[in-house]
Order: sequence, then C-alpha cells, then structure tokens
Amino acid sequence: MLNKHDIYNLLKKKNINFEITDHAPLFSMDDKPNVELPYPEWDAKNLFIRDHKREHYYLITVRGSKRVDLKAFRKKHQLKKISFGSEEELWDILKIKPGHVSPFCLLHDVDHKVHYYIDSDYKDNRIGIHPNENDATVWLQGHDLVNLIEEHGTTVEFIDI
Repeated sequence: MLNKHDIYNLLKKKNINFEITDHAPLFSMDDKPNVELPYPEWDAKNLFIRDHKREHYYLITVRGSKRVDLKAFRKKHQLKKISFGSEEELWDILKIKPGHVSPFCLLHDVDHKVHYYIDSDYKDNRIGIHPNENDATVWLQGHDLVNLIEEHGTTVEFIDI
C-alpha cells in the first residue's frame, strides 16, 4: 500500500507541484471544523459506491460542501441500483480503510475495477485530498490528479454535481 510518503515521492517523481497540510486525523467531513485548512473551499470528500450485484465499483470525489444524491446520480449516469461499498470491499479492491479514502488509493486498484467520477469544479482548480492517510491533506491541481489516475489505467469522468 502506498503511504503518504510514497505519495509525496510519486508526486515529486512526476514533477507535480503540491502542498502538504498536516493535521489531526479526519475520519469524516464532520471532523473538518476542528482542523484549519489553507484552502477549505477546495477540500474533497470521497464516496466508495457499488452496484447491488457487486459487479461495478465507483469512487466519487466532490467538493466537501456538496451533497451527493445517490438516487439522482444513479439515474443521471444510467447505473444499476447502487449503495455504499463495504469495509471489506474497500480493503479488497483499494487497500484502504474507511476514513482514509482518497483518489490516490485508486493506484492500488491493479485490476481497474473502480470507475472514477470527479467533480468538474476540480478540472481547472486545486483539490485537497488525503495522501492515503487521514492526518494530512495534499493540495494539487485537479488536472494533475486526473492525469496521474488515468496514467495508472483507471477510467476517469468529470461530473457536475
């Protein structure tokens, strides 16, 4: 599993500009008010979703201030009935524990089972995400993140939420 230092080294190796904010562990967006972030409007939340037959998996990244209506999302993207993936599925596929989910964990998905949806607000702006550990936030440009994830072989789609 790539830890935060592995992520930092990967970003340096790829010549991707980034900043790091170390902070107390954040297990959910409810913990955010206890942490001072330099760009709070660009922090992200991540939802790990699966279809009811457990055949298709999705990671959805949106701005922390947005609410995702899964029923509307499913209809808009013509998906089968969806729900949150289990802790076991999260570990088996993305090698990450709840509270640590990040687009960087897609780099663990060697079979490319997970389709990645990212809020179009990040297309030309910065994004703040965990580096696979929830005691730091990495700030980088959204397009750099998408390029890194696509280079890995993951299907990425920008969405409007």
